[in-house]
Amino acid sequence: MTTASMGFPAEIHLSGLGLILREWHDHDVPTMVDLFDEQQIDRWTPLRAPFDTAAARAYLDQARRRRSDDQRIQLAVTTDGNQPLGEILLFRTGTPGEAELAYAIGASYRRRGLASRAVRLMVKYAYDCLSMEGLLLRIAPCNTASAAVARSCGFFLTDSPPMTREGARDTLLTWKHHRHYH
Repeated sequence: MTTASMGFPAEIHLSGLGLILREWHDHDVPTMVDLFDEQQIDRWTPLRAPFDTAAARAYLDQARRRRSDDQRIQLAVTTDGNQPLGEILLFRTGTPGEAELAYAIGASYRRRGLASRAVRLMVKYAYDCLSMEGLLLRIAPCNTASAAVARSCGFFLTDSPPMTREGARDTLLTWKHHRHYH
């Protein structure tokens, strides 16, 4: 049985490329509000403003449930192991050996390469530790910043038809990264 078909590890702590990706903690709830109660997060992710303490607590609880159900990994993006600057997610698509990534970086921390470094670190982890064969990003056609991150990390735009997803404001295009091509 491959790691991709087994459960996710109970605790994940990744470091490299000047980042430390770590588990979210209860004391991060106020920081989550600061990061995610923001116009661009509301625009491009399923997280809606206002994103207050109650929303952050519910989001963290849901993240923990999905992790215990072996559905997804949600890690805080940090440079020091302490202060979260954003988040990166990896979740199963339902296709064996394939997962989807998603991310959000707080407004104050954008344009520093954090998203692309977090994606690269998670891609390496997904291939090396989880034995994934392919990874996806789903990006709205007009989200040029995320498309730039996808390109810089070796993802290519597929010819899959645009899809809709609950919580998304736009249709989403599929970008793919394949272990054997990169």
